[in-house]
Amino acid sequence: MTLSIIIVSYNTKKLLQDCLESIKCSLAKDSIKAQIIIVDNNSSDGTQEYLKSIANKRGLIAIFNKDNAGFAKANNQGIERARGKYVLLLNSDTILTEGNFFTKTIRFLEKNKKIGILGPRLLWENGQTQPSGGYFPILPRLFTWALMIDDLPLINKIIKPYHPHGPGFYTKDRYYQKPHYQDWVTGACFFIKREVIKKIGFLDENIFMYTEEMEYCYRAKKAGFDIVYYPETSLIHLGGKSGTSLLSVKNEFQGIKYFYQKHQPAWQKPIAHILLKIAARLRKAVFCFHPEKSTVYQQVLREL
Repeated sequence: MTLSIIIVSYNTKKLLQDCLESIKCSLAKDSIKAQIIIVDNNSSDGTQEYLKSIANKRGLIAIFNKDNAGFAKANNQGIERARGKYVLLLNSDTILTEGNFFTKTIRFLEKNKKIGILGPRLLWENGQTQPSGGYFPILPRLFTWALMIDDLPLINKIIKPYHPHGPGFYTKDRYYQKPHYQDWVTGACFFIKREVIKKIGFLDENIFMYTEEMEYCYRAKKAGFDIVYYPETSLIHLGGKSGTSLLSVKNEFQGIKYFYQKHQPAWQKPIAHILLKIAARLRKAVFCFHPEKSTVYQQVLREL
């Protein structure tokens, strides 16, 4: 088995259908052997019934959870069943549009032995490039991110940003136009070599959703693997279809806090905590005329 594709679903039946259809079309043009594993987190929109009706016909492995186990835990359930030399964690809100997507990506991984994790180019529906991953939120980066100055042209050259901006941003950066090493790549389409899993284990289930890929890349990089952004292959990522804005913002802040608790020296934890509070307060003020966003950051502040 060359590739195991793992998709976590949660109330995204139509998106999952479109995703699976695009995988089917792409694999039909590729010459690799792949298995598809779907882990459903107790969807209530007909997803489970749909999966039960197609699993045997399509040769899928379907795992049904009795509750929403979270993104990390559900992916780990899929990884436990995976037999492929390569494991792909793929969001249900993605659509493959390239016929040789898998072959081209895996060929690149085969040629570059030190690469442990790869993320391809993610596209919005209009074809524009999405930001994908970035650099670990060490204190200098956390400082510039918290103060919302990480995108200033001079500063982002001196201190690489936690979240580099896409080419659509006013700085018109070409950062995502060429292959390069990064600290971490976005989990929407996340290729992992089997050697990485053998060496560092599974995703950290203490992270429910968001930042789990950043933390996993941190462990992989410490273990000696390279993390690569590879825009020579691409797919559409619709984005944010299985999580609310509150959930994404709240979990990112909590994920950074957990990253410092787990991986950084003890003296850095209180500094990081202060910077996270500054970040939330500043964003609450900036979005004062956007009640929904302002309320999100107010709740983040209460929970920090």
